[in-house]
Amino acid sequence: MNETIREHSWIPLILVACASFIITLDSTFMNVSISQVVADLNTNVNTIQMTMAFYTLITAAFMLLSTKLQDIVGKKRLFLIGAVLYGIGTFIAAISQSDTMLFIGWAVIEGLAGALMTPATVSIISGTYSGERRTFALAIESVMAALSAAVGPLFGGIMTTFLSWRYGFASELLIVIIILAMRNKIPDFEPTESKRDLDITGAIISFIGLILFVLGILMLSEDATTSIVVIILGVIALAVFALFEIKRKRKGKVPLLDMDLFKDKNLRVGSTIILLSYIVMGGGLFVVSLFMQTVLNLNAFNTGLTTLPLTVGLLIFAAIAPSLTEKLNHKSLMAIGSIIAIIGCVILSYQFKINTTMLNLMPGMFILGSGIGFIMALSTDIALINIPDENQNNASGITTTGQTLGESMGTAIIGVILILGVMGGIANGVDTYAPEYSGNEQVHQDIFDYFEKVGNVDEIKSENSTVINIADTVIQDSMAFVMLVTAALMAIVFVLTFRLKDKKIKK
Repeated sequence: MNETIREHSWIPLILVACASFIITLDSTFMNVSISQVVADLNTNVNTIQMTMAFYTLITAAFMLLSTKLQDIVGKKRLFLIGAVLYGIGTFIAAISQSDTMLFIGWAVIEGLAGALMTPATVSIISGTYSGERRTFALAIESVMAALSAAVGPLFGGIMTTFLSWRYGFASELLIVIIILAMRNKIPDFEPTESKRDLDITGAIISFIGLILFVLGILMLSEDATTSIVVIILGVIALAVFALFEIKRKRKGKVPLLDMDLFKDKNLRVGSTIILLSYIVMGGGLFVVSLFMQTVLNLNAFNTGLTTLPLTVGLLIFAAIAPSLTEKLNHKSLMAIGSIIAIIGCVILSYQFKINTTMLNLMPGMFILGSGIGFIMALSTDIALINIPDENQNNASGITTTGQTLGESMGTAIIGVILILGVMGGIANGVDTYAPEYSGNEQVHQDIFDYFEKVGNVDEIKSENSTVINIADTVIQDSMAFVMLVTAALMAIVFVLTFRLKDKKIKK
């Protein structure tokens, strides 16, 4: 039966892609539901934001350990264990009566479950399909994760506006039940290692390193100095982990992560491209959603509608990318996608003004999504192209860790860039419309504090013309700065594509 599944059925792909969808959806759809959650659970915004952050933190921290557990437990079995845990977590989250209950269900249980399932989704696909079917399957899996990030605000907006945030978790539980009900459609994969091969020390060091690194990133916009110190400590811990793994392998023991895999240029470069793409995706969606809700005063549903063109572009171009690999290779299509995404960023950099509407943003969002669609559809496939079957589990853990880190880093990094852009916009606005206060740091700080307190653009319009002009300049400069930085990140992706070694196109 499994051979039939391997050769003819797309059901295994559908099941693991659905898992990728809900895991990423969990980190995005609640962004627009925070106020309702706070009211329902009688808590505060900081507590809910901390819960959201810990979901990402726990998922990232257990990623490398989960990667190795695939070899010991078996990738299908680990995936199903993760699915059961995810179902339990999302059920607890849906019926939560307190913020503590929500934290346990969502951040702890679902976070751990996401870590168990995510690497397995890629390795199950790699072990089930081959050739062009594998390219297509990996494209769909990658896009489902990106797609859920893009539709998260709209999904959350619908749940918040018309139902309740609890139905968001309930819908995820329904998908988990379907996955478990159809578990026999996923091929079996025998474990390749035993429990005694598990590197406990390496797991602890990697856990500490990833916790510190991701925690530092999440703190960036709140306390830059402390966050940088924490990030550095995380990098040091990860460097110690790498050295420990190298020594462990030299002693003839099985490492948690085989560092020799990084000798493969495609895996190194491909994982970096995945990381940067998710930073652009996550950060771009965050800053556009922030603009629409805090400046234009749009509700959650209309915010989701404005980001919908990005989702449509992503889906269309990701769907056609695998078929185009028969005429153009992976790296060429990814380079084209980078150029398209850069064009989208540049177009968007001119659209953010005090009188911007939803329609002004949609073309740029579509173009940006189209470019990212090409990249996300093919980056995982080309990253794993040279990895032998026995190392696919380890390699899939590296690519999915890059994806998870990108999702975590995007919002924090772009948030810091936005703050820098606001400060630059204030300086430009004051120099242009109130030159008598140029260089007056106290005035600049007062304007910055004013922007933090003002709810939306309608409140600014009640002020005098000087305030309106300065506000318009700050909005234009800060958002343009953010979009140009994201364009620069995509330019780096463009350069990196030329370092990839691609498949030969069949004539």
